[in-house]
Amino acid sequence: MDSEATNKILIFGGTGYIGKYMVKASVSLGHKTYVYARPISEKTSLSKLQLHKEFQSLGVIIVQGELDEHEKLVSVIREVDVVISALAYPQVLDQFKIIDAIKVAGNIKRFLPSDFGCEEDRVRPLPPFDNFLEKKRRIRRAIEAAGIPYTFVSANCFGAYFVNFLLRPYDQPDHILVYGSGEAKAVLNYEEDIAMCTIKVANDPKMCNRVVIYRPQKNIISQLELISLWEQKTGRTFKRVHIAEEDLVKQAETLPHPENIPISILHCIFVKGEIMSFELDKNDIEASKLYSDFQFSTIDQLLDIFLSDPPRPASAAFE
Repeated sequence: MDSEATNKILIFGGTGYIGKYMVKASVSLGHKTYVYARPISEKTSLSKLQLHKEFQSLGVIIVQGELDEHEKLVSVIREVDVVISALAYPQVLDQFKIIDAIKVAGNIKRFLPSDFGCEEDRVRPLPPFDNFLEKKRRIRRAIEAAGIPYTFVSANCFGAYFVNFLLRPYDQPDHILVYGSGEAKAVLNYEEDIAMCTIKVANDPKMCNRVVIYRPQKNIISQLELISLWEQKTGRTFKRVHIAEEDLVKQAETLPHPENIPISILHCIFVKGEIMSFELDKNDIEASKLYSDFQFSTIDQLLDIFLSDPPRPASAAFE
């Protein structure tokens, strides 16, 4: 692969929750960056319009189109070297359309599908979440079968999103909900770091046809440890209100789709500790050891961001 600065990167879902971080990271690392986005219409939100303007001010090339416009997809893909999909849950299977276009274009050096969560090939959560992950597994297998050069990224938990969700810093609560015992270990990575590292691995020849897992040692933490750290930083004390595992399992079984998916995700990550349930072996690549010029923000540093200028809670659902 050519040097990083010469690669052109196309991002699908670039106006979404994690996608916007990917776009900004790509630009900051000197790549000519393209975003494939839905056409602007009367239904386009003000926040999306503002994001379009921000991207354009950064020199991002925005291609407006739908995912079923095959010829347009092929045309824009032929203009770039690397394709990254950050499409959210409802559009996971739409990535088959991207795969078809990549096969026709025939020029892509690397494709990163929309993973960026837990390592779907190595966890088996409750059925609602597992059914969602099975769609991602189907995309992975299709990429492999097509012989498309890939990197699969398992970034684990979006740090700012889950700090917002678990600690509710805006609400100033006197209690904090704890799922299960609160002792299961999770991995919380700051979204800006996930994006920056993803752009780096997308352009790293050594990461071709590999799975990269984002598991920095200092970002492994339990709910109870996170609450204690937050108490130390705020000088407050919070009552811990535990939600029993059986209650979460029952909700996952009885809530309608897709409301049962977030409950199943909470059970997977914070009750069963699935994302830390397997050891990394010699074939696994752990991202925090890859680049000497890049360091993941620690959870301690992430909480400092909330104390100084808290990120607003994400409107996106679990991705």
